[in-house]
Amino acid sequence: MATSYLTDEQIAGFDRYKYCSVDTSPLSNYVMHPFWNAVVKRLPRWLAPNLMTFMGFLLLIFNFVLLTWYDPQFRASSSQHPDDPLVPNWAWLVCGFAHFLSHTLDGCDGKQARRTGSSSPLGELFDHGLDSWATMFFPTAVYSMFGRGTEYGITVTQMYMVVWVVMIGFIMTHWEKYNTGTLFLPWGYDMSQVAMFVMYIAAFFCGQDLWRTHLPLGLRFHYLFLFSFYGGFLFISLPHTIRNLYRSTSEGTGRNLSLYEGMLPLLSPALLFLLCVVWLIMSPTDIMEQQPRLFYFMSGTVFANIACRLIIAQMSNTRCEGVNALLWPLMVIVVGVCMAPLGQWELVLLIGYTVMVTLLHIHFGVCVVVQMADHFNINIFTLKKQED
Repeated sequence: MATSYLTDEQIAGFDRYKYCSVDTSPLSNYVMHPFWNAVVKRLPRWLAPNLMTFMGFLLLIFNFVLLTWYDPQFRASSSQHPDDPLVPNWAWLVCGFAHFLSHTLDGCDGKQARRTGSSSPLGELFDHGLDSWATMFFPTAVYSMFGRGTEYGITVTQMYMVVWVVMIGFIMTHWEKYNTGTLFLPWGYDMSQVAMFVMYIAAFFCGQDLWRTHLPLGLRFHYLFLFSFYGGFLFISLPHTIRNLYRSTSEGTGRNLSLYEGMLPLLSPALLFLLCVVWLIMSPTDIMEQQPRLFYFMSGTVFANIACRLIIAQMSNTRCEGVNALLWPLMVIVVGVCMAPLGQWELVLLIGYTVMVTLLHIHFGVCVVVQMADHFNINIFTLKKQED
């Protein structure tokens, strides 16, 4: 029998839940949605939306695994590591196709649910829960185009900050909904997805040397890559969030929470960021240089668990948790890194903690989905109702 993570209060909140979203992105409204509307009309009606969501997520994992195989340390494209073999050219085409299909499935799953009359809180939670984990997978995959370095590449720490910018943008969207009751879909998501698809295809046709091209005004592609994420967050996502929160507060349309209760969902993400940065700064073996991909994966997995619990809280209109339980062992590890001569045991701790949080997060996700499917009497990956 699956563990019941959801409380009776949360289940009751899901029973009352009504989806409310606003999408003002020109790219989404004038390009992506018309395309997805055309695609969904050609899908078979027996195709379950949750299956589409899961297939799209598996395609992101496929890209991550494929590039991990050919570029485990992000050195294949680096000018500072010429002896490392390049990622095969065909891999960029495969990744581009998988990325495009993943984005298309993600855009069509909700439309397919409405088309088949199978919309449910489970579908939204399943979709956004997997999206929270995807915030780590898709920027990490693109990193292999540039590779490590300072001349044409990106340092592993700079890329880690890019991953965090993506994760912060995601959590702020759902923190915004926690306070306002409305999901304001971010402009940057579809922009970044289209841009990454173009980058994959360009890498296939032009080769990886394309990213070493000198641009006018002394610019280089890796500068533009970094600015697109940092600038997109600072000048698009963050101002929109502040504006939406201000409007909700001034017009009295939100939940009217106290300052403490309204800010509570940001506590665990802030602690995760602080603990990870302290670990990197105090690391006796320079763990980020040793295992950047593993450190990205660990951070993204803990973040996904935090984000999923926030999504549950905002959808069920219940109080968000304070400190996520997965952070307590991380605190112990960071204290050990700061105070004890761990040596190579640091890598062992990173591997062990990553395995632990991955298994716990998967267990959490599976149990929550099963619990909700049983409650709403629906099958997860088919459109047939459960038999009593």
